Amino acid sequence: MFWTIPTLMTWTRIVAIPLIVGVFYAPLDPATRNLIATVMFVVFAATDWLDGYLARKLNQTSSFGAFLDPVADKFLVCASLLVLVHLQRADVFVALIIIGREIAISALREWMAQIGASKSVAVHMIGKVKTTVQMLAIPFLLYDGHLFGVIDTGVWGAWLIWASAVLTVWSMVYYLQKALPEIRARVK
Repeated sequence: MFWTIPTLMTWTRIVAIPLIVGVFYAPLDPATRNLIATVMFVVFAATDWLDGYLARKLNQTSSFGAFLDPVADKFLVCASLLVLVHLQRADVFVALIIIGREIAISALREWMAQIGASKSVAVHMIGKVKTTVQMLAIPFLLYDGHLFGVIDTGVWGAWLIWASAVLTVWSMVYYLQKALPEIRARVK
């Protein structure tokens, strides 16, 4: 099931990365660049929900799709964070926390799958909340202006990205605690 509609939608998140980055090198005024990048991020991020929905609805779930979906999400978030650090809209410390957690938990999940204990590190609500806050913070920081002339997206985005960093650490601790019994059993 390599070329199903849901899998193609997942691939669009990966293809979106150079497009979003490229917008900031386009000969446009900064406000236009910010708007285009924000709209692109929101549209491509929305495919995360849509591809999962379609995979279930069309009965096109696959192990490849289950693998690719979180990878595409992580690529999109990490690339966007690097752009925001480059634009000085996000602190490098926040980016390191979020990217470091993604690498650590991905490695933990892979190892737990190899030893047959993947259920102990299955996606939990705290991970979903963390992702939701990230997916709100990033477009606010990409836009970096006043939404509807009232909402300062830079300020809200900064608060949300720091909240996301806190949730990131919290979720990492949660997953490590869930995996600890298996780790102790295997390391002896």
